[in-house]
Amino acid sequence: MVSWQNIDTVLLDMDGTLLDLHYDNYFWLTHLPRRYADHHKVALEQAQQTIQQKVQQYAGTLQWYCLDHWSNLVDMDIPALKREITHKIKPRPYTEQFLQRLQQLKKNVVLITNAHPAGLKIKLDVTRIDQWLNTVISSHEFRTPKEDGAFWQHLQHREAFDKRRSLFIDDNIEVLRSARDYGMEHLICITKPDSQKAEKPSDEFVDICHFDTIMPDV
Repeated sequence: MVSWQNIDTVLLDMDGTLLDLHYDNYFWLTHLPRRYADHHKVALEQAQQTIQQKVQQYAGTLQWYCLDHWSNLVDMDIPALKREITHKIKPRPYTEQFLQRLQQLKKNVVLITNAHPAGLKIKLDVTRIDQWLNTVISSHEFRTPKEDGAFWQHLQHREAFDKRRSLFIDDNIEVLRSARDYGMEHLICITKPDSQKAEKPSDEFVDICHFDTIMPDV
């Protein structure tokens, strides 16, 4: 599925790819609405509606991923609320072994995420997966999300990777399409980003459930 001898750079998403997306889904769909309802003294249903409206309004934009923006929107400290449920932050199956193998093969392993730096720090502090990464990049550094073609231009300038010898893995179809439009040849979609939900094949890219499917030999 992957000819590792033809790959020099491995670009990896974080949430839903390296880490279980259940943490994020639980935060936005359950934890934040509950805390919002308590803080603003409104019914849980109203809190859920308010947050869902804001999610739909900003989906796919950098603001959607910006914790400062969300803190202002809901008048609450979003990073602090995220720290309340850090016990739910977990690597996906085979993540650590996969990263270790890539390091043994001396691949250039680059994390590219839309996560806000504050949320990124929380997750790296908990999981310590950055010990197996060569570079960590948040799209907030470029002021544009991965869904935007401009992100890839910024990334190319920063990393100078060869699009023909680079592999990109993500669970977000729109992001994968953006990478494909930029000219990335090797693309893989994660079909089970949330451990609590069923697989959802893309039927558009190479689909895998877990990294064991493409685990390189050393």
